[in-house]
Amino acid sequence: MSDPKPFVFEPSAEAKRTAPATERNRDAITHVLKTLLPPQGTVLEIASGTGEHIVHFAAQFPRLIWQPSDSDALALTSIAAWSADLGGDNLRAPVHLDAASEWKVRDVAAIMCINMVHISPWAATQGLVRNAGRILAQGGLLYVYGPFRQYGVPTAASNEEFDHSLKSRNADWGLRFVEDVAQEALRYGLNLDEVIEMPANNLSLVFRA
Repeated sequence: MSDPKPFVFEPSAEAKRTAPATERNRDAITHVLKTLLPPQGTVLEIASGTGEHIVHFAAQFPRLIWQPSDSDALALTSIAAWSADLGGDNLRAPVHLDAASEWKVRDVAAIMCINMVHISPWAATQGLVRNAGRILAQGGLLYVYGPFRQYGVPTAASNEEFDHSLKSRNADWGLRFVEDVAQEALRYGLNLDEVIEMPANNLSLVFRA
């Protein structure tokens, strides 16, 4: 289950925010990405949040160029602060990008989105798959991670509680059905190739253009 209190400030550097779930899931996500990512090119992350994930991935995959983005000013500041701690030249400066808008981005080999779909309006997921379908070349990867529902599959009790908590905070939030995301993605030429079970009742959704 994703953390119901996703962000706290890092005491050692006020600009940095930290998501407690990041340390718990980043190694499992890295293990999956090693089987999916291309050997070279640019990976665009949508809704980079604190910036902790993309800094970790940039260190793990030094031959790839990593482009963080977010629509929130505090998140962009946090991403920049965490990025400053990373040596090397494969992590670009964060850019302002709203998942639901039309992206002015080109030439990316892969797109990833971690823990956004359930804490954003459905329009953000629609924008994610619409833009990914437009930008990615044939065979390009869209990787989506988080808690989801599946038709005909019982939802874990912890995820049911989390869904209730999310909807009580914002009626436009909540766990989405994998099948609904896949159907929306298919409208834009993205096929759901694989659903991978992850720790803590999360899933990795692997889409290909």
